[in-house]
Amino acid sequence: MDTEMKPASKFPLWLKRAAGGAACAALTGAAVWYDLTYNGGRLVYPMHSYAFRTTDIPMLAAVALDVLYVLYLAYLIVRWSRAQKEHVIKTGRTRRLSPKLGFLGFCGFLGFAGFWIYGALGDLSGFIFFAFFGFFGFFFEGKMSNTLMDERFKENAAKAERKAMRTGFGIIFVLLLFAGQAGRLTVELVAPILVAGIALAVALTLFLSEYLLYRYDHDDAAALEEE
Repeated sequence: MDTEMKPASKFPLWLKRAAGGAACAALTGAAVWYDLTYNGGRLVYPMHSYAFRTTDIPMLAAVALDVLYVLYLAYLIVRWSRAQKEHVIKTGRTRRLSPKLGFLGFCGFLGFAGFWIYGALGDLSGFIFFAFFGFFGFFFEGKMSNTLMDERFKENAAKAERKAMRTGFGIIFVLLLFAGQAGRLTVELVAPILVAGIALAVALTLFLSEYLLYRYDHDDAAALEEE
């Protein structure tokens, strides 16, 4: 009977999932190139009506694959969120996170592509990526991973959240005042400023809530050590 242990995978699970996302992106890029080169770009540029052609299959297949991958990621996120919530309830400690998740905040730079997308296609959705800057807060939440949520911690969390929310809503209020007083500006200019500004306000709120909690908690811990 063979009792040898099977060798562990050389690649971690997160790297395999990232490779799957990169493969989807590469296939989508290839499909866009094919559509622009051999299909007149009919599925890349806006159209008023659609009639199926066999030359549309590569692009349609790439889009379907992207949708399936996004649904798979959504399922993983929901499953992970439920597991983290159960951990918090059972142990009374914060979520177990790696500070490396903060690198997701660099996805916020994709928001700058919104200027090109808006200029070429008139689509404002690219600016929404600015909200991903808020994921930089994972750096600080990860440093407080599995921390006991005592009364002092809960008070600091509530104070940090209030301050972050006031800051975010303050920025949104200023943006609304700007939009109301920008009568001399065109809608083509006001709309992207509003969308990008609100996305950045959301990102700042998410980031501040974690950063301020980390700062308050460590300031209190340092004060207790000095006593």
